[in-house]
Amino acid sequence: MTEFVVTASQRHSNGSMKALTVALRSLLRYLCIAGVVERDLSVSVPAVASRPLTTLPKGVDASVVAALLDSCDRTRSVGLRDYAVLTLLVRLGLRAGEVAALTLDEVDWRSGELIVRGKGGRVDRLPLPRDVGEALADYLHNGRPRSSSRALFVRACAPDGAMSAGSVAMVPRSASRRAGEPIIGAHRLRHTAATEILAGGGSLAEVAQILRHHCESTTALYAKVDRAALDLVVRPWPGEQR
Repeated sequence: MTEFVVTASQRHSNGSMKALTVALRSLLRYLCIAGVVERDLSVSVPAVASRPLTTLPKGVDASVVAALLDSCDRTRSVGLRDYAVLTLLVRLGLRAGEVAALTLDEVDWRSGELIVRGKGGRVDRLPLPRDVGEALADYLHNGRPRSSSRALFVRACAPDGAMSAGSVAMVPRSASRRAGEPIIGAHRLRHTAATEILAGGGSLAEVAQILRHHCESTTALYAKVDRAALDLVVRPWPGEQR
């Protein structure tokens, strides 16, 4: 079992290996219960090492973000919709599912806030930046098709209804192709929102607030890109001039 897992780990990612070992343990338990093998061999399957905070958040350069936004044809309803979706992803760091779940009733124009329904039933009120509000208003006035749905973003083609999370996730990918950039997913734009806060002098606490993290350890990932803060605590290598 160990040899099989070690060999497979050379071909698959950490996430894929976790799924593989879970399936392997389930198979071995079934074989024991079915009487094919005498002992439960699932305990012999080694665990996959999990090393948190080993990667850097992959944000997107401002020039690339501008290219994605410029790729949207805002003379067409689909272009207005995609521009508004991209603005939400970049400026507020929303997840694709959270954008898809937004309704017309969750944009509070008077107070300048957006109600976001996130993971685990969490509900947050986020400030609505001016550029995001303008993009949403432009889409609602000039691009949103007539629809019986209360969803903020609706399909451009029949059948009538809300965009799915998968459709929202395709917006930055399609924009990447139009802009001639490598494919950029919605989650990279979420990372971009966080790194832009740090680049602008914001704190990790502000990152946690805008991304609505439940756990501080999740936000700690972004400490590695906060170069200004790291310079205060990193000591120079002996003999190195700083």
